[in-house]
Amino acid sequence: MSLAEIRLDDKYRVATGQLYLTGTQALTRLPMLQKQRDAAFGLNTACFISGYRGSPLGNLDKSLWDAKQFLQENHIHFQPGVNEELGATAVWGSQQANLFPGARYDGVFAMWYGKGPGVDRCGDVFKHGNSAGVSPHGGVLLLAGDDHGCKSSTIAHQSEHAFIAASIPVLNPANVQEMLDYGIIGWELSRYSGCWVALKTIAENVDSSAVVDVDPLRVKINLPTDFQLPEDGVHIRWPDPPLAQEKRLNMYKIYAARAFALANNLDQIKLDSPNPRLGIITTGKSYLDVRQALDDLGLDEELCARVGLRVLKIGMSWPLEPVSVHNFAEGLDEILVVEEKRSIIEDQLTGQLYNWPVGKRPRVVGEFDEQGNSLLPNLAELTPAMIARVIAKRLAPIYTSPQIEERLAFLAAKEAALAAPKHDTKRTPHFCSGCPHNSSTQLPEGSRALGGIGCHYMTQWMDRRTDTFTQMGGEGATWIGQAPFTDTKHVFQNLGDGTYFHSGHLALRAAVASGVNITYKILYNDAVAMTGGQPIDGELRIDQLSQQVYAEGVKRIALVSDEPDKYPTRATFAPIVTFHHRRELDAVQRELREIKGTTVILYDQTCATEKRRRRKRGKLADPQKRAFINPAVCEGCGDCSVKSNCLSVLPLETELGRKREIDQNACNKDFSCVEGFCPSFVTVHGGGLRKPEALGAKALFVALPEPRQPDLSRPWNILLPGVGGSGVTTVGALLGMAAHLEGKGCTVLDQAGLAQKFGPVISHIRIAAKQDDIYAVRIAAGETDLLLACDLVVAAGEESLAKLNDKIAHAVVNSHEAATAEFTRNPDAQVPGAAMREALVEAVGESKTHFVDATRLATALLGDTIASNLFMLGFAYQKGLVPVSAEAINKAIELNGVSIPLNQQAFLWGRRAAHDLAAVEQLAKPKTPDAPRCETFDEIVADRMARLTAYQDAAYAQRYLELVTRVRQADSGADQALSRAVARYYFKLLAYKDEYEVARLYSEPAFRQALEAQFEGDYRLHFHLAPSWLAKPDPRTGAPIKREFGPWMLKVFGVLARFKFLRGSVFDPFGHSAERKVERELIGEYEQWIELLLREQRPDNYRTAVALAELPEQIRGYGHVKEHALAKAREQAEQLKARLLVSEIAAVQLFEPAA
Repeated sequence: MSLAEIRLDDKYRVATGQLYLTGTQALTRLPMLQKQRDAAFGLNTACFISGYRGSPLGNLDKSLWDAKQFLQENHIHFQPGVNEELGATAVWGSQQANLFPGARYDGVFAMWYGKGPGVDRCGDVFKHGNSAGVSPHGGVLLLAGDDHGCKSSTIAHQSEHAFIAASIPVLNPANVQEMLDYGIIGWELSRYSGCWVALKTIAENVDSSAVVDVDPLRVKINLPTDFQLPEDGVHIRWPDPPLAQEKRLNMYKIYAARAFALANNLDQIKLDSPNPRLGIITTGKSYLDVRQALDDLGLDEELCARVGLRVLKIGMSWPLEPVSVHNFAEGLDEILVVEEKRSIIEDQLTGQLYNWPVGKRPRVVGEFDEQGNSLLPNLAELTPAMIARVIAKRLAPIYTSPQIEERLAFLAAKEAALAAPKHDTKRTPHFCSGCPHNSSTQLPEGSRALGGIGCHYMTQWMDRRTDTFTQMGGEGATWIGQAPFTDTKHVFQNLGDGTYFHSGHLALRAAVASGVNITYKILYNDAVAMTGGQPIDGELRIDQLSQQVYAEGVKRIALVSDEPDKYPTRATFAPIVTFHHRRELDAVQRELREIKGTTVILYDQTCATEKRRRRKRGKLADPQKRAFINPAVCEGCGDCSVKSNCLSVLPLETELGRKREIDQNACNKDFSCVEGFCPSFVTVHGGGLRKPEALGAKALFVALPEPRQPDLSRPWNILLPGVGGSGVTTVGALLGMAAHLEGKGCTVLDQAGLAQKFGPVISHIRIAAKQDDIYAVRIAAGETDLLLACDLVVAAGEESLAKLNDKIAHAVVNSHEAATAEFTRNPDAQVPGAAMREALVEAVGESKTHFVDATRLATALLGDTIASNLFMLGFAYQKGLVPVSAEAINKAIELNGVSIPLNQQAFLWGRRAAHDLAAVEQLAKPKTPDAPRCETFDEIVADRMARLTAYQDAAYAQRYLELVTRVRQADSGADQALSRAVARYYFKLLAYKDEYEVARLYSEPAFRQALEAQFEGDYRLHFHLAPSWLAKPDPRTGAPIKREFGPWMLKVFGVLARFKFLRGSVFDPFGHSAERKVERELIGEYEQWIELLLREQRPDNYRTAVALAELPEQIRGYGHVKEHALAKAREQAEQLKARLLVSEIAAVQLFEPAA
């Protein structure tokens, strides 16, 4: 098959034809189409666009900026609003351009965009603007971004009722093609009726991609011939008294909109029957869900006609055009209205049918049935499965079939299976690596904070005592209503700089005016990070910001930064500003919370993701410095995660337990992890990251046979679960483009919003022989053909499992167990991989489920973890589970233009792995494989004896051997769990990491080898230590403050390590410290515990004995961190010893393996 010739800029460059567009790109192209259409009809028009970003329209402004050249060519002026309301007011102004002399165009058509809550914010201007009207050759289209399922919002929302309150007609497109068509219709309707017109958008059409037909003249408009407009018209004018506007709106403009809808057939009967009995009225996305539900029930066009089923698709949901509705309703027994959220159509429909004779009037059901019972709930989103159940129920008196029964049985079984999950681990969204909010949202002991809109909203699920939130711009105002009625004296309020600029400064003004005690933490991160890193819509320098809040009358301003010395001058800042390093944040917060009135912390640190982008583009210096953890010194205590809250600090499983490592690919160089109280942190200055050797680069491999592609007699459904921010959505984009290149139909739905922040992302990819074969863009329950799982955790979640049916599904799953955000809070958090794999095998079938550690293989073969997603695609392709050609996929990778050779090689290696996994595994084997883990008692003892001899001497190792041998001889357990526990944990206590041991571990060749494996070039090392005899105590906590030491420290370590023979003797200069004394006492304590176990061990208390022997696992860290862990462990030890002496009741679990 020859592939179509396509360029990436075709989406705006090509005048007409079939294009593969995302919903956002379609909305960017839309005003160009209207301009070209006007030009074809001899009109010289321009366009004005304003509004404010918010999912699902979060990336529209970025898309418009990217298309700047094409906008200019089409006389389109894009000016983002400071907020939604001011953007809408500017749109109102665009319609006034032709009221006065000097207008350069025949008219200006305008487009406003905003999230549903932004629509609510604009109620006043929408009412005024719609009353005033539009210019004859202008027109206003309002894009409302609704989030019915509250996927990336603080409230579930629909905008129709707000538009109805302003008497604004609402168009409801079902897919990307209809967004283009209805957009043109919207402007034409606006010009004809004089109304502003709303276009409802949701994730299903904005965040999806599809092949669409682009042509400025595609939509044919018919002006009504049977509607009498007033003599003076319906358009904007001046002067124009308010009551004259009201009369024009209520007597003419609304009715003109209805007449326009009838003349242009906006409401269409999509399925009909010669003897109709049951009618379904639906609109927008719900129409596609209805068609999918009918398909799932086996009700095709022919069968619907035979059964008596009729479907009306409404294009304009308000005002409902009555003539087409009456024609549809004739002869029906019942009408089922299918619409999401609170009813719009159903309420209008019952009103329109109310005066029909009782014998002729069909029964109307929808949100409720005829008895008032809930039928299609107005909660969250409707799914084809929910709709199918209701259609089957309403059809039951006149028709049923085995296929309907089978579908209903499957849905019931799936519901039951999901009600009993095999695990409860979830992937929750989290701050990006190095995000300033990781540090800025920390609070001093005894304080609490209020949340707000922006990335920092996520602190609510991060154990940071941040509770409740407000709408955008209301931050802090809730405290004005609470403060007079509570004994709490003060709160902190998080406020992003984007929200401050939008409207948050008014809330700060209100707080000052009210006199409440509040500290605003204005998080100045130089970007609107939540929606993709857009710049603030105007200038807001940090010194300007300080002057603004000073002018409002705040009592104190403290500027906190990771680089407080970076400002060229401090003279431009407000006079009361003090400057602090972020290490001082706790002290600053403690000071400000004691000050009466409103105070402000300006936390200045650039968004980590934005920093990464700028560094890649050469717009920001990339510091030649990286953090590295010496795993031998690391205790796995997790204090670095507590300090940094960072996802680039990963678990590292070793023979001596779980340690930590830095993900150098994901690290954004925030370095707050280095503040963790632990001597294992080294910073590497100079040099560079060593690219892992790509073992597959020169490997020879057999030629691959071409797999047989899946049949496209029906759409082929690929569900792609992964982790936000890891390039998962790229796979969907590549498959969509590949299908388009082959002339096939395709839709791709990507979830955006919060999920982008390392949360669960699930892409729904549907590929068909032609575009018209696809209805709903979201895959229905049990309709997945291929589960292409780039992440095990998301794949085994409820949303993915609901889409699987073992009769048709196949699965290719990346078995790599990537840590979840829970790991930042719980150092023992585990991913229950076995339970997840079991859930997937059960849902798909063992023979059709392929597990492959794509992350490990792709990294070994190609040197980069990012290659794992394309590796997965290659694996699935070679298994015959992807209905596009390898040629088309490779061409799509070329068109994408990012890391072309790497991505093509990743795809190829995935294919090879599917063809001969053993051969690929052999190639991917590291040159120096890790030493095998000790499993048996004897292996553990031999390993620990060698380590203790190196730690101290052979006599010390002999002490260890004597005790563990005694335990082994007395162990009555079949699996020797007690012996193995003592062998591991007695060693752990004996080998406590004092100054000599830390020095020895840094002097070992293994440390240098680990560094050289990750870094190359000329680099020097700095060590971050807090030796008790040198470190100054923190004035607040008393904990020693870490200091930075240069490369000379390695020599000191070498010398110090040789003095280990002094350990524990009277000549040991370090042995007299409280910490060392406790460590020696602890060895004695443990030996006493073991003596107790040996005396009291019985079959009925064996598990308690093992739990007591394993208790040192919890004693980790250094200094005060270890002290805190030890206190908890001693408490648990007392409980376990008491339980040991009584009969055991249940299995002992000291800590939950967390998600």
